[in-house]
Amino acid sequence: MKKFRKVLDGLTTSSPSGGTIGSPSCGSAAGTPTTAPTPKEIDVQETLVSENFQLCKTVRHGFPYQPTALAFDPVQKILAIGSRSGGVRILGRPGVDCFCQHESGAAILQLQFLINEGALVTACADDTLHLWNLRQRRPAILHSLKFNRERITFCHLPFQSKWLYVGTERGNTHIVNIESFILSGYVIMWNKAIELSTKTHPGPVVHLSDSPKDEGKLLVGFESGTIVQWDLRAKKVDFRIYYDEAIHSVSWHHEGKQFMCSHSDGSLTLWNLRNTSKPIQVTFPHGKIQKDGRKESCKPILKVDYKTSRNSEPFVIFSGGLSYDKAGRRPTLTIMHGKAITVLEMDYPIVEFMTLCETPYNNEVQDPYAVVVLLEKDLIVVDLTQSNFPVFENPYPMDIHESPVTCTAYFADCPPDIIPVLYSIGAKHKKTGYSQKEWPVSGGMWTLGSHTYPEVIITGHADGSIKFWDASAITLQMLYKLKTSKVFEKPKQNEGRAAELVDDDPFAVQMVSWCPQSRIFCVVGISAHIILYRFSKYDANTQIVSLEVRLQCDPEDVISPSENENNPCFSEPHSGSHSPQPHHQHPASPGGGTPESFKDYTPCLKVKDRAVRVPPGYQAELVIQLPWMDGEPPQQISSLDINSAYGLLAFGNCNGLAVVDYLQKTILLCMSTLDLYGAADPYQRLTRSPRRNRQSTSEFCMRGLSNFYSDSKKRIRTSYQSLTELSDNQQSVDTERSKSPTSGFASRRAMLQQLHGVTMYSHDEHHTTTSYCWSDRESRENSFSRSRSSSVSSIDRDTKEAITTLQFGESFGRKSDTLPTPCLWVGTSLGVILLIPMSIPTDLEERMEEPVTIGPCGAVLMLKGSVLRFGFLDCMGALIPNPYEVWRDLNAPEDPDRPRKRKLVHYSPSSSQDTCGEGHLAIVCSERQAKVFLMPSQSCLFVHNITESSFVLRADVVSVCNSVCLACFCANGHVMTLSLPSLRPLMDVNYLPLTDMRIARTFCFTNGGQALYLSSPTEIQRITYSQEMYDNLQEMLGELFTPTETPEAQNRGFLKGFFGGNAHTFDREELFGEAAAGKASRSLAQHIPGQGGVEGMKVAASGAVGEIARARIALDERGQRLGELEERTALMMTSAESFSKHAHELMLKCKDKKWYQF
Repeated sequence: MKKFRKVLDGLTTSSPSGGTIGSPSCGSAAGTPTTAPTPKEIDVQETLVSENFQLCKTVRHGFPYQPTALAFDPVQKILAIGSRSGGVRILGRPGVDCFCQHESGAAILQLQFLINEGALVTACADDTLHLWNLRQRRPAILHSLKFNRERITFCHLPFQSKWLYVGTERGNTHIVNIESFILSGYVIMWNKAIELSTKTHPGPVVHLSDSPKDEGKLLVGFESGTIVQWDLRAKKVDFRIYYDEAIHSVSWHHEGKQFMCSHSDGSLTLWNLRNTSKPIQVTFPHGKIQKDGRKESCKPILKVDYKTSRNSEPFVIFSGGLSYDKAGRRPTLTIMHGKAITVLEMDYPIVEFMTLCETPYNNEVQDPYAVVVLLEKDLIVVDLTQSNFPVFENPYPMDIHESPVTCTAYFADCPPDIIPVLYSIGAKHKKTGYSQKEWPVSGGMWTLGSHTYPEVIITGHADGSIKFWDASAITLQMLYKLKTSKVFEKPKQNEGRAAELVDDDPFAVQMVSWCPQSRIFCVVGISAHIILYRFSKYDANTQIVSLEVRLQCDPEDVISPSENENNPCFSEPHSGSHSPQPHHQHPASPGGGTPESFKDYTPCLKVKDRAVRVPPGYQAELVIQLPWMDGEPPQQISSLDINSAYGLLAFGNCNGLAVVDYLQKTILLCMSTLDLYGAADPYQRLTRSPRRNRQSTSEFCMRGLSNFYSDSKKRIRTSYQSLTELSDNQQSVDTERSKSPTSGFASRRAMLQQLHGVTMYSHDEHHTTTSYCWSDRESRENSFSRSRSSSVSSIDRDTKEAITTLQFGESFGRKSDTLPTPCLWVGTSLGVILLIPMSIPTDLEERMEEPVTIGPCGAVLMLKGSVLRFGFLDCMGALIPNPYEVWRDLNAPEDPDRPRKRKLVHYSPSSSQDTCGEGHLAIVCSERQAKVFLMPSQSCLFVHNITESSFVLRADVVSVCNSVCLACFCANGHVMTLSLPSLRPLMDVNYLPLTDMRIARTFCFTNGGQALYLSSPTEIQRITYSQEMYDNLQEMLGELFTPTETPEAQNRGFLKGFFGGNAHTFDREELFGEAAAGKASRSLAQHIPGQGGVEGMKVAASGAVGEIARARIALDERGQRLGELEERTALMMTSAESFSKHAHELMLKCKDKKWYQF
């Protein structure tokens, strides 16, 4: 624990220049406090130290992005999915969800479980095999084997075998010992597998499987259509099959007498081992005979499963095979069961499917009960036990990307009642028709940890939908879905100027603001609109109120007095308050009152103007829109804050600031940024040249969903330069910026331009923007390679000042204030902080009738870089929460005994200031630095330059370990925390290089030392930077491996076992071991040792309970084997006695007969 004693000077930094960088009151060194003599003294005890912080990933939610492979352990009942980026997701029962990542990032070709062994083999596109230990909560690689001269194409691991067959692109088959991960000297060469007379190479190995009848026979399928059964003992070929069509997959009948192949022409062939010269059956399941007698051409059948059933006909399940002439048909999975053919259409292409069977043994009746289908963007499981083949309800959050995610918000330690309420409302809208059986992927073990609290994640989407997720205890479950598009009429084609702004996603969510205590929810959309929602448990008929706010003004425009009277956008900044503007009024346009000019004031979307019936849940109450003005579209909203205690909503963009009273449905303030300053403008602004002709409407295209931030941040993330420097010394400024090491960009602004997606619109140098859809954006955003365009330099010269952050709170608007009053803190892109005091009636009746008074701009403070975040502490260093209104249901029936009144909760900054007088600390963080001010004296107590070479993307004041800190995420990938209020660096970790713009747009911090970001278009990655949570993470994660008895093999019977072949006497060790096969060539593959073999793995990473359980199972298995041996011995003795008896009877019968009597 460290104690910081700070002497406060109440007389310094009274002017805006007092807060500038380099001023004596702020100090020049990063994090260096300044002192000045004063009679007042304050003690702040800081409890956070660097040992309280540890950064690590916790859990990943969502659907694995770009999946490539699938595997299932039928005994442990866990599922593994591999991806193109080298990630592996392992899923079990709800709560059991693990993510592993190969360091190489190579795509996963194939996955193979060591069934019931707690291990997984991954084959990667860099021709490396890896063995993962799943007996620990965070799986780790035990061994790796890198092939140097051959490329891996197919792998097969027989059940209860320690020898892995590996097929290669050259057509060879190698054998790997799983325990030691060393190649055997036994190799099946392609030229030995085919006939000497064959003149062509058979192609890569596409299939390997051992015969169910005899494990010593290996079936090898080559891409060209050649199939070979190799006798492993005799090292020779039993039979060869040459087929004209390429082979994609092979599946055995469980008796081992037949197998089925799928081919590239859409056919299925069935082969019998008695006669391999031709198939006994050739079928084209989806190929019809045309009029000329020919079969119509079909697409390849990529995979087929041939599964027998004890009580019904066999199942033949395959993907693909549709005819080519049916264009536009969706991908299908076909289930042939007897004579019935069922075609299941999928929403996305099928990557892989796997049939789940009751037994892990391939020589027993399979009895399939489900099919797991891995699609490109979804995972479904089909129930095979019911004739209509329903799907199971997926317990995992695989639909995060149902519509592309455009923004995220993370709320930890929510009110405990909010999650059950949202769940009860959302449960009413769940889909039906699912299978009634339990989810078949039920492996692993997970318990609710002791360190849990209510957490909610909110995702905004491209189609305007909002999803609330229960994120408690590192799980993720859907709570409630809200569709914001229902507020508007459907956009019609060619509907005037508003239609020109509508692209594929006019309702895309850009920003959300949520107050869990009052349950007020605000959504900012990409079409420059804001929707305010209230929560109700009752349905209602509501008329949505619509307000139009005109923030399309330019500070250089000349405004006449008559226009000033009519347009609230240009009211005097020091008039005390603005006349509330009723929502139904349409002020006259600056250009005149003609009907033609009035048509110009059209919002991008049309709000429903009729009463609508809304279900329980979040119900729209107010819509605020920015309309087109003077032929230009509205600039997107860059900042938003809402306060339920005040009943106010504030928002801003690159043109100015607006404040709306959502209780009275009136506009209180609508003013350009320059007008907010009045005489307190800290910049010397140069007169600008007259504007060129405005961009024509036809040139403008609506920005796509990449505009997660507003144009304001795109436009005005400047270094701390005055306008004079920007105008006169542009070349030197650009030269200095080009030295910035941020990801190799010519300038930081070039990177920011790509971060925000599109070319920005500038009045100095007009240029067009191109619209593009989500898929285009996804393909572009993964690279930092865009060159600097001419528009970037024009942005550097743009002098518009945007509102980048807003926050309501109890504060001191002026130095002379003695009591805190409601204030609005305003941060701009030029690093300026404005305080706007307000007077709000406290009585409920007065609040609904009397106007809210907004005073002239109070304090003006300054920082380096665009302002990102505000936070408030009392003088003891405790966080001051925002005031709020306790939730009340406005649609509930009236109760005369308990009238509904507004109940406000205020946290006064002076409530705990008995020792240090009244006042509070204001924490302000910008792109470049953080400052701590004492209010109301406005003294700068501490300053810390966060970064010089990069810039901060996200910052927040968060609570960690019963204290508070400032958490920052920089563009160079660093995550750092600073103590409060002293701004000492506590943690600085180079977490991940920012190679993906999606991360920058969706990264957000929350309390409890947690954060999240969108790691791919379909996945949310949660991280922690708290040492306490890091220590408890093992307890919170699920167990992937649970000790389970291996199912007992069916009794084959004595005679069948005794005379039915020597399948059980097949000793792979004798064939593939070093003694018999020798060593493989060292140059063929390189072994990368891990932490030990499988036996060592079983002993290592497991506790005493697991050891006892495994010992008990081993004893049980040993007892079972001894019992089986005893039964077999008894059976042999009985058989021998019977044989002896019959022989004796025969001897007695023939004893007295002569030879000629026989």
